[in-house]
Amino acid sequence: MLTTLRKIVLEFSQNAELDSALHRMVVQIKETMNTDCCSIYLADHHKQHFLLVASDGLAERSLGQTTIGFTEGLVGLVGQREEPLNIANAQHHPQFVHAPEVEEDELNAFLGTPIIHRRKVLGILSIQQKEARYFTENEEAFLVTLSAQLATSLANAEANFLITEQDTNSHWTKALQGVAGSSGVMIGEMFVVYPVVSLATVYLQRTKTPVLELQLFEEAVTKTRIDFDLMTSKLQGIIADSSLDIFDMYKQLLDNANIGKEVSDKIKLGWTAESALKQIIDGYVIQFEALDDSYFRERASDIRDLGNRLLLNLKNLNINEKAPPNEFILVAEEVTAAMLAQYQHQGLKGVVSLLGSNNSHAAILARALGVPAVMGIDKISLSRLHQKNCIVDGYSGELFVQPNEALQREYQHLIKQETRLADKVKKVEKLPAITKDGHAIELQLNAGLSSGFEHSKNSGAAGIGLYRTEIPFMNRSCFPSESEQTQLYRQVLSAFPNQPVTMRTLDVGGDKSLPYFPINEDNPFLGWRGIRITLDHPEIFLLQVRAMLRANVGQENLEIMLPMISSVVEVDEASRLINQAYYELSAELNFTSEKKLTRPKIGIMIEVPGIIYQLPELADKVDFFSVGSNDLTQYLLAVDRNNARVSGLYNSYHPAVLRALNHIAEQSTRSLVPLSLCGELASEPAGALLLLAMGYDKLSMNAHNIAKIKWVIRHVDFHQVKLMLAHVLTLSTSKKVHSYLNEQLELFGLGGFVRAGR
Repeated sequence: MLTTLRKIVLEFSQNAELDSALHRMVVQIKETMNTDCCSIYLADHHKQHFLLVASDGLAERSLGQTTIGFTEGLVGLVGQREEPLNIANAQHHPQFVHAPEVEEDELNAFLGTPIIHRRKVLGILSIQQKEARYFTENEEAFLVTLSAQLATSLANAEANFLITEQDTNSHWTKALQGVAGSSGVMIGEMFVVYPVVSLATVYLQRTKTPVLELQLFEEAVTKTRIDFDLMTSKLQGIIADSSLDIFDMYKQLLDNANIGKEVSDKIKLGWTAESALKQIIDGYVIQFEALDDSYFRERASDIRDLGNRLLLNLKNLNINEKAPPNEFILVAEEVTAAMLAQYQHQGLKGVVSLLGSNNSHAAILARALGVPAVMGIDKISLSRLHQKNCIVDGYSGELFVQPNEALQREYQHLIKQETRLADKVKKVEKLPAITKDGHAIELQLNAGLSSGFEHSKNSGAAGIGLYRTEIPFMNRSCFPSESEQTQLYRQVLSAFPNQPVTMRTLDVGGDKSLPYFPINEDNPFLGWRGIRITLDHPEIFLLQVRAMLRANVGQENLEIMLPMISSVVEVDEASRLINQAYYELSAELNFTSEKKLTRPKIGIMIEVPGIIYQLPELADKVDFFSVGSNDLTQYLLAVDRNNARVSGLYNSYHPAVLRALNHIAEQSTRSLVPLSLCGELASEPAGALLLLAMGYDKLSMNAHNIAKIKWVIRHVDFHQVKLMLAHVLTLSTSKKVHSYLNEQLELFGLGGFVRAGR
């Protein structure tokens, strides 16, 4: 039976046409189970009914015509109960609905089971038999198992089916679901871009002329550098210079110490330039894709993009694609930062990527450009999307293909609202974040997502609340030296004179392994990571702290933050090492009276739930607390937010999360310890107001959210948000919290931000 089951599922998933796949499936199930009839009903949640789409046993003319309401008949009952229904004589059941067109008068026994994907009923799979009998437990178990395995395949197949249906059914408003990559909405024509060359097509070959191959590779590297310089020049003056660090990262990867040297070494061993390039790039891609952390896993896309760009120049090809329309939505299997640089000046209005997440460089650059983006859309055929009209919803991660006029009018209204809102928000960019009744809070930047640092001197931020130091460690073949780190940190510190810059010590391990320092664990999120790994390797920790202290000479704005703290002992040990680095460096350097080595403020990240109950003891040992709300939420709810099967349970507005955040604020206030938060919650209007009311002193976020959150804060009274918080803390579900907060934003006159805060 297991072999048969796998065969049915495999054949279904490999069939390109949904109608054909469904018909083949019901025939196979009928034969396998030796029944008189097998049928499939698909759910239309818009119309609230099930549609008979395939059957071997019911009248053929009823296919695509017969509908059963969600609350009607035995099929509706299976959907309502979300469990199998086994009936010996269906026609005598009180819920049975007679439908003469299906011609089932001779069928008595009925077994139906729901097909459920991510808690949503996609359809009903049923078998029927003339003999009045209960189906056996084994028969029921087989059908339940089959429906469970079919759920994912059916969800993917429906995505392609949906596009075809929308070409002809003007009433259809169902969306293809992806991941919100960059906020905003846009209506336009889709322009599909296919890769010109791919390392996947390269076959490994040896060469007898390695000197010639080296010359060809060096020329390709030079041409590729020029390409990235041109991309940078096209974007300068359009987006913040910091976002252009993405292309600097590409160029750094070509340096002798990285990919360029490794490819050259392979060529010297007798491989052709293309073969050497493929081997090195594939090796890096495998390393990055094996990482559990979603952001670092996305770097595989950057490496692959760089490799294909080099291959293109090795083949001496030019990109001769059809010109896009005047305004378009860029669509590709995997949109890259290079693609955005190439097309942004040609009328780019939105982005749809079948692969990728909101941590990809393409998503980061799309946010910098202010272009709505949907990433990781359901698996669909690119050819079905080209030149079709669509709506890209960068807030919800939805893509509507061939939307009807009513839906287009609705989104056109939203776009007009957004434009007016953006113009308003821009006016407060340089103003302080202070409520109407005089309560102030500092808004700072999250930075360090590229090889340099992401910031905008014009964003109106009051310094950097979180500088991630991992990227310089990731884009290398070995640990960076003290001087290399010092140079980088000095650039960051000098960019914000007289404003605090909080640098987090190396936060890798487990889910964020370094390519040259691999860590394999069964449960990486609960494993060797953050402060645990750096305390176990003080030589790494001391080197980084020394570099930070050196960089701070003459700047005096450094603050050091320790990640993943779970005990007082870890803080004591880290403080001891920081003191050691401070005294060692003081003894080594000869300072003038004007330039002295200063001891920076030391703080901890509150991410591990257990540490919440040791805050009073920790208050005497550190200068500030900073909540990492993304990880804290993940640990509190025991949800891996990168796992699609459970990511829907990840919710920063879960009552337990909000109460924990409020408890942290109360403890910090009692201990007189400054408190900040860096995480997605801070960049959402409703979230920022709750944190303001709780008593957080600083909120840290991406540059493009600073002005928006300032506007919201400047248009409320502090006593109003305190009352709002008091009520929120009494609510028992995330849904109730969201509904109430949206109502309050409307009452505050901030209804336009309800969507922006989704």
